Amino acid sequence: MKIGIPTEIKNNESRVSITPAGVYELTKQQHEVYVQSNAGFASGFSNEDYQHAGAKILATIEEVYSTADTIVKVKEPIEEEYELIQEHQLLFTYFHFASSQSLTSAMLQAKATCIAYETVQDEDGSLPLLTPMSEVAGRMATQQGAKYLEKPIKGKGILLGGVPGVSPGKVLVLGAGVVGVQAAKMAAGLGAHVTILDINMKQLRYVNDIMPNHVVTEFSNEYNIRKHIQTADLIIGAVLIAGAKAPKLITKDMLKDMTPGTVMVDVAVDQGGCFETTRPTTHESPIFIIDDIVHYCVTNMPGAVPYTSTLALTNVTFPYVMQLANLGWEKACQDNQSLAKGLSMVGGKLICPEVKKAFPELVK
Repeated sequence: MKIGIPTEIKNNESRVSITPAGVYELTKQQHEVYVQSNAGFASGFSNEDYQHAGAKILATIEEVYSTADTIVKVKEPIEEEYELIQEHQLLFTYFHFASSQSLTSAMLQAKATCIAYETVQDEDGSLPLLTPMSEVAGRMATQQGAKYLEKPIKGKGILLGGVPGVSPGKVLVLGAGVVGVQAAKMAAGLGAHVTILDINMKQLRYVNDIMPNHVVTEFSNEYNIRKHIQTADLIIGAVLIAGAKAPKLITKDMLKDMTPGTVMVDVAVDQGGCFETTRPTTHESPIFIIDDIVHYCVTNMPGAVPYTSTLALTNVTFPYVMQLANLGWEKACQDNQSLAKGLSMVGGKLICPEVKKAFPELVK
């Protein structure tokens, strides 16, 4: 199989979808790997590293798309890439289709076969290709939130961990999944007072068992959300419904109940966001302010730490890449039901139920 690795061109996206180690394993199996020049540079991998592993370096993104049977990426194609995608070409990457009708329409029009990292799902319901980036994003949510609480950036001017004689900050985490647990872990480590809300009592029991005493759990409902946002300094949206749009847990009218300078970090922005006032931002321009409330809604948070993120991501994606290369997508999805759940569209036809529900007008 001919596998193409283009350079990510989304704003400040510095990750790469395969490491030289992955290239080495693929070429050992007689697959051809085409890497765009400097695709791995920001993640710490040079063209020479890839060449020594057996890859062929191509100068342009156009060459990569025109040469490869399969494109392996990190983030969804952006508008500049739409016309490069060939009919029946396999794309394996994060898509988050339910949050973008334009992307969904473009991939349908291209008649591409798309397997989405974020909906590959194991029998226990876990999302193995989303988990490592959720771990990174959850930890970064606290890290970024703490930074934007600083007064020069229009935050409250609060140090999350406090100091002797001064109370620590209060963090509200919406969602007790991977993102929420990692965000809470980081906030607790700083010494903040943390409250986690979720509707899954089994997960709340788990969080209650593993977290220190200054992390408390409560059942998530509108009443409790409205109660806690009044005193929270940092609010982290960590809600995920696999493949579907995130529910809007904080509405615009709730902003008036918060104190000025409160920071809201929406990690669910890739799936449309769990705050009504969310709109996608970039690492270049990460925040905006509405009603004196600071919003951080960067769509590719792990892209800011590409070395860590690339290794964490490729650790879990590579076995699937190898399976796709060795068997082809049809046999691979037949043999691996976890991978089959990631199949979003084939040859201009939607497969994923959640995306169908989000855009019924695109269903043929």
